[in-house]
Amino acid sequence: MDNIAVIGAGGTMGRPIARNLARAGFEVRAWNRTPERMAPLADEGIKVSASQAEAVEGAGLVLTVLSDADAVASSMAGVLDGAGPDTIWLQMSTIGIAGTEHCAQLAKETGVVFVDAPVLGTKAPAEKGELVVLASGPDGARARLEPLFEAIGKRTMWLGEAGTGSRLKVVVNSWILALVEGVAETIALAEGIDLRPELFLEAIAGGPMDVPYAQMKGKAMIERDFEPSFKLRLASKDAALVEEAVQRHGLDLPLVATIRRRLEDGVEAHGDEDMAATYLTSAAERAVPG
Repeated sequence: MDNIAVIGAGGTMGRPIARNLARAGFEVRAWNRTPERMAPLADEGIKVSASQAEAVEGAGLVLTVLSDADAVASSMAGVLDGAGPDTIWLQMSTIGIAGTEHCAQLAKETGVVFVDAPVLGTKAPAEKGELVVLASGPDGARARLEPLFEAIGKRTMWLGEAGTGSRLKVVVNSWILALVEGVAETIALAEGIDLRPELFLEAIAGGPMDVPYAQMKGKAMIERDFEPSFKLRLASKDAALVEEAVQRHGLDLPLVATIRRRLEDGVEAHGDEDMAATYLTSAAERAVPG
């Protein structure tokens, strides 16, 4: 099995991905910009590297799972020069269309194979190895990557040329962000007109309008439970990537810009809480119902 360098191995997604790969029998070399966040991996016998260059040198696969395009670019600058000609760079961070194009160009300049494969899922699915992988890249890379995807995910979609995965992730994120913001404002409306918001969730439960994610996030909003599964600041970043795609392609989608601004409004006060905390921007502070 390939040696894998996991760049960003201390993050909310990176740590469980590295752990699941090691459990599946891969030799994992871990690196993170904040080294202390890799301590749990070192305690489990995963090799922790002092630098990203050390992690990448001689690795068959380089997997990046970082917060944004700037983090990916700065972490990989000059690093791929130490990779071998058969190395595959598996870029799994959510970095949008332009960020993915930049990474593909960097891979081309350094002679490594580039595969764009962002994932659907947050902390719990990552820990359970139940992510959905949106893979795109050369057909020749597929056989080598399938064991890796099986170790971290429950389903893989192969989508064609590199970049298609990130375009699909932008589209899916647009829907997720609209859903969460819509639930937040609906809960705030119910409370604002003196209606118990639980009645809304009960009304849609089990019918064609119901969505499990709406039930989960709505319950969190009602209970003011914002333990982060996916942080609001990262949701705001993803909303900006959706808006960037809209502007780039000259589309008239005003809801996208409105949601991006609304999520951004909550980042200063609630950025490290779950994305459901966007509700707090719309709702007056109230005590948790007894």
